[in-house]
Amino acid sequence: MAGEIPDLVAEVRTGTGKGAARQARREGNVPGIVYGGGAEPLAININYNTLLHRLKAGRFLQTLFNLKVEGETDTRVICRNVQRDVVKDLPTHVDFVRLRQTSRVKLFIHVTFENHELAPGLKRGGTLTIVRPEVELEVTAGEIPDHITVDLSGCDIGDVIHIDDITLPAGAAKTVARNFVIANIAAPSSLRSSDEDSEAETEAETEEGDE
Repeated sequence: MAGEIPDLVAEVRTGTGKGAARQARREGNVPGIVYGGGAEPLAININYNTLLHRLKAGRFLQTLFNLKVEGETDTRVICRNVQRDVVKDLPTHVDFVRLRQTSRVKLFIHVTFENHELAPGLKRGGTLTIVRPEVELEVTAGEIPDHITVDLSGCDIGDVIHIDDITLPAGAAKTVARNFVIANIAAPSSLRSSDEDSEAETEAETEEGDE
């Protein structure tokens, strides 16, 4: 099941139009709008520094938020657009859409790895190389998985783990058709060096035989 959905605190914006939006910015806020979900659009203000912090954290458009507005029922929302100043590239307006429990949404889900002790490749000194620590999945808003799990049991050196090798949570689906790589078991540096030396010796012997 889903982990804790982050809160995003906002306040109702009084007035509409460019004048009210400019006033909000003068007061250190970013104006926004919340729409959809079978309810009337709601004009809001979000603290500028709070929003900027969220944006710098990354993947703002792929994060589900619990929108908290005084006097309103908490609502699950996802951002659909961030308007920015063309010169300073700073946020000037945000659009959010309300989500029902049955709404489908694309989110990045954390990947966890288990049973390291049952992986022969890791016992032999191999290294788990994680290519994708998170995977974008299409999930239901009411059933967001906290993570997906990769079972390393039986994985040996040279093995590659693809998305299709993983059993996804019920209701979740990958967002791209290709069978992309999640991780692999790389050979230890000593073994790689030994292999490289062997290849070099073989090439040298071949060259001597050709002379």
